[in-house]
Amino acid sequence: MNNLYKLILILPIFIIGCAPNIIEKKDLTKEINNLDLNIFSENGEKKYTITSPYSIYDSFKNKFQFQKTTINIFQEDKIKYIINSDESFLSRGNKILELKGNVKLKTINQDGDFLFADNFIWNIDESNYLLLGNIRFENKNVVLQSGKAKMASDNIIEFFNPVEYIIKDDNNEKRYETNSENAYYDMNNESLSFSSKSKRVSSKIYF
Repeated sequence: MNNLYKLILILPIFIIGCAPNIIEKKDLTKEINNLDLNIFSENGEKKYTITSPYSIYDSFKNKFQFQKTTINIFQEDKIKYIINSDESFLSRGNKILELKGNVKLKTINQDGDFLFADNFIWNIDESNYLLLGNIRFENKNVVLQSGKAKMASDNIIEFFNPVEYIIKDDNNEKRYETNSENAYYDMNNESLSFSSKSKRVSSKIYF
């Protein structure tokens, strides 16, 4: 009987102690419909924008979760890339942007370069992009596929071994198809280069 009285006395204290934490957790999470988020650099230049029909902001983790995201990345106040994905996350004080599911990146140029991946991670301070899973780059000249790639702000994409590539002819048909170790595609001058681990074998193709 004494044990029963002890349980009755302890139980209210446990319930009262937990309830405020549950309420506080709900207050830390905010749901946002039709979000348009603009991020600027320290000197006032627009760096990127995020548009999402539905998003969640966790103020405790300082993290956004976006659904059906469209992201515009700017350079000198002009759109450089347009990226779409099923969902994305913005964390670490707006420093890390991660996109997941059906990621599609389009460059703003007359050739219409397209880059597809399962995951896209942008370290905003370092201005480099990491792509993971089922990567496919395609334009009028070439198709490149690999499981991992990096893209820097200088528009050079590094595809990691193993790399499959297809070179197209003037009729946009497959002309040459083969495998390679690391490959580098320069979108500025439309050149494709290759290198091996030994660095003894290298080649470059201009389109």
